[in-house]
Amino acid sequence: MCGILGIVAQTPVNQLLYDGLLMLQHRGQDASGIVTAEGNTFHMHKGCGMVRDVFRTRNMRALTGNMGIGHVRYPTAGSARSSAEAQPFYVNSPFGIVLSHNGNLTNAAQLNQELFRADLRHVNTNSDSEVLLNVLAHELQESTRNYQLDPTAIFSAVSGVHRRCQGAYAVVALIAGYGLLAFRDPYGIRPLVFGTIETEQGSEYLIASESVALDTLGFKLVRDIAPGEAIFIDENGNFYNNKECADYPTLNPCIFEYVYLARPDSVIDGISVYETRLNMGVSLANKITRTMRHLDIDVIIPIPDSSRPSALQLANHLGVNFREGFVKNRYVGRTFIMPGQQQRRKSVRQKLNAISVEFRGKNVLLVDDSIVRGTTSREIVQMAREAGAQKIYFASAAPPVRYPNVYGIDMPTRQELIATDRSDEDICHEIGADYLIYQDLESLNEAVAKVNPAITSFETSCFDGNYITGNVTPEYLNIIESQRNAEPAQSQAKFSTQLDLSFAVVD
Repeated sequence: MCGILGIVAQTPVNQLLYDGLLMLQHRGQDASGIVTAEGNTFHMHKGCGMVRDVFRTRNMRALTGNMGIGHVRYPTAGSARSSAEAQPFYVNSPFGIVLSHNGNLTNAAQLNQELFRADLRHVNTNSDSEVLLNVLAHELQESTRNYQLDPTAIFSAVSGVHRRCQGAYAVVALIAGYGLLAFRDPYGIRPLVFGTIETEQGSEYLIASESVALDTLGFKLVRDIAPGEAIFIDENGNFYNNKECADYPTLNPCIFEYVYLARPDSVIDGISVYETRLNMGVSLANKITRTMRHLDIDVIIPIPDSSRPSALQLANHLGVNFREGFVKNRYVGRTFIMPGQQQRRKSVRQKLNAISVEFRGKNVLLVDDSIVRGTTSREIVQMAREAGAQKIYFASAAPPVRYPNVYGIDMPTRQELIATDRSDEDICHEIGADYLIYQDLESLNEAVAKVNPAITSFETSCFDGNYITGNVTPEYLNIIESQRNAEPAQSQAKFSTQLDLSFAVVD
């Protein structure tokens, strides 16, 4: 779950990129980066940390140019603590290219070997995004004659990327002296939208992971980039697209974007995230009404912030009081994307504080968007008991998360997932609740598809273990889990916190 941006404008884009990344900060807090293009020269600044911490006035002044890309990162492959793996990444052959990527390649190890032995390219980090960049660079080299680049050659190169790369990827890339390229994997797993604005100087374009970035920067949403599609905007603002870069593309948006990852004010693949969360609450209410009439619920309390729409609709449909029972400290990061269980445990009580009067002597139904590791849920249930709750029921707007996600979400090991090999009763006991209510997967699919019936399939692997790219084997899962377990020992090395670069690409 990274956030990416790409802009082609008629005036300097540094401030637009900074402001846009702030709107996508919820998608990653470990690292931030911006690259701008000024003719054949790239200007880069990136580092570990949030946008407000990585960029200072002096950094922004150095990011000159009317085109640029940006990235906010939390890692699903590579190291969380290495500034060398902050994006964007750069390669200088056969063209100067910088790239930002949201997602995860499931065949990155194989591609790495192919790049080294067949393509004669060296990948310097453990990041699959650098692998993807080098695959793109090689395919561009193969698609051009006499190193003359045009949209046809660029789209041919993207077709080559689709043939070689497996997994989930939404990409923005700058090609020095040419323009901005963006494309999405053939399954449409990770989101990518684009919009435009008309100025006195001409048309400007913005590509982003979520539509909220377009809204806040004054751009009009045009549409989502289709699965397997590529768009290219040259330095003069001319727009080109090709929807046939991949064979047999299908749209399968990641359903967890709607459950938790995306901002509620975003629209992804024609689906309002906020509306889906309201629908999830209705589905939960219907399930409780059908099968759990014995629950004597006095009050429904959301766990801020993602679950609030679901909890509100649940309360409305059950005719039960809705109350805010937790106050959130907004200066503590999202616990789901904090690396390391110990940091998560420590941060929960710093992040939330209970309002005792809403709990004392009551039977409380707590509503969360999902239960992943269970650490946060367990702490919150304990906080509710300490605040005086008589009974604590716990509802999840999503089904049990039983399987690793390998498409760009930080839930890669079965050992970390509380629902793996546990029944609902076991999970209820583990988190300390008196009763546990999960959303059904069929109901979740219906809640999201109801907003846009044209979408008939979603990527739901973390709930059902069905990996739609077809190349995720038990052996692969074992490998990524062993890598994950080894990461704390590897991360002891010291890394510089920030990196500034300016480099010219000579024709």
